[in-house]
Amino acid sequence: MKMKKMHVLLLPVYAVVGLLVFNARKSAVDVPVSNNQSVTSNANIDNAGLKLAPGFSAVALAENLGSPRHLVVTPQGDIYVHLANAKNGKGILVLHDDGAKASLKTSLATFGGTGIGIKNGYLYYSNNTEVYRFKLNDKEEVIDPAHPERIVKGLVGKRMHEAKAITLDNEGYVYVNIGAYSNICSDYDKHDGKGCPVLDSAAGIWRFKADQLDQTYSDGIRYATGLRNVVGITWNQQNNQLFAMQHGRDALHDLFPQYFTVHQSAELPSECMFALKNGDNAGWPYVYYDWIQHKNMLGPEYGGDGKKEADPKYINPVAAYPGHYAPDGLLFYTGNQFPEKYKNGAFIAFHGSWNRAPEPQAGYCVVFQQFKDGKPDGQWEVFADNFAGSAAKTSPGAAEHRPCGLAQGPDGSLYVTDDQHGTLYKITYKK
Repeated sequence: MKMKKMHVLLLPVYAVVGLLVFNARKSAVDVPVSNNQSVTSNANIDNAGLKLAPGFSAVALAENLGSPRHLVVTPQGDIYVHLANAKNGKGILVLHDDGAKASLKTSLATFGGTGIGIKNGYLYYSNNTEVYRFKLNDKEEVIDPAHPERIVKGLVGKRMHEAKAITLDNEGYVYVNIGAYSNICSDYDKHDGKGCPVLDSAAGIWRFKADQLDQTYSDGIRYATGLRNVVGITWNQQNNQLFAMQHGRDALHDLFPQYFTVHQSAELPSECMFALKNGDNAGWPYVYYDWIQHKNMLGPEYGGDGKKEADPKYINPVAAYPGHYAPDGLLFYTGNQFPEKYKNGAFIAFHGSWNRAPEPQAGYCVVFQQFKDGKPDGQWEVFADNFAGSAAKTSPGAAEHRPCGLAQGPDGSLYVTDDQHGTLYKITYKK
């Protein structure tokens, strides 16, 4: 089934976006705005260095944690933080939110990774090739940290896009992103009519049973394919549907300067939000999405020239954002603490870019995408900014912080991890 096209309207000139979003000297904005304008304010400079919308405040609950990626918060205020690389031999930190600070309760697991989630009395987590779980007690504390159960094994995990993000549905399944170990499959596709061999075991999302041990590819299903790499992934409870954020391809100008200018290569392709159903095909490597033309385009490696549209059999994203922002976290807000407009909308953690040169690097922010009736309504705004520290520091090596994971607390607060320098933020709202 083809998905209905929905497009997020973006300003056509990135320079305007940059002034609105990333200029640290921008004056406070006190009125609602839309279409990727910033609502961050300079009114309170003590929000752990962040710029936030009026009424919101932030604290750094913890610092120097290592490389915190995704996280989950329990009703009791415990925070399970998965580190990309194990610290002191442990890959999961268990913190407790004490209000203004978080205290370390314990640490778990012997390896790092990205994915983590809680469902039906278990804590699920992943490394680059496997998925595990711990049994929890009635306080959602791990019962036997020395004996995790392995749910999935033998997944492709090469250096490129190897992180395994996960989420769980309401029917007993766990969904695992398996990123493509290629930018655009050109090194593997022999153009012999057989297509891209990477798609057999990567570049998609696989579904496995959440309670069956030691599953392999043959035990699961390829739920969605044609997704270059997904790190932000979650189950939308309002829609009862899988949502994912794709990292778009690189090097349009470098590989095809006859079709794409340097500026176009910085802006394209879009970072895309997909609402996925079983059997969907998002089109990688044959397709990229152009947020300026609001179209799925045929990739230049497969006969495209920046003007030819893709085969309509490939699904369209439900929302699209400027290129190379690197969406690493996705959360649908269901709490009651924030104003009503945030209810059931999506927060996206943009990790920040490295490959927009000679354009300024961008991202390094948390964006809010408003939803209406379970669909993006065409408005998005920068919710939390200045993770990088200043406009001059918007490159991976210079950025002070890079947002990655998102979680909602029991009181409706928003938690954000920074995997650059190991900070855990808590964002709250008070009228």
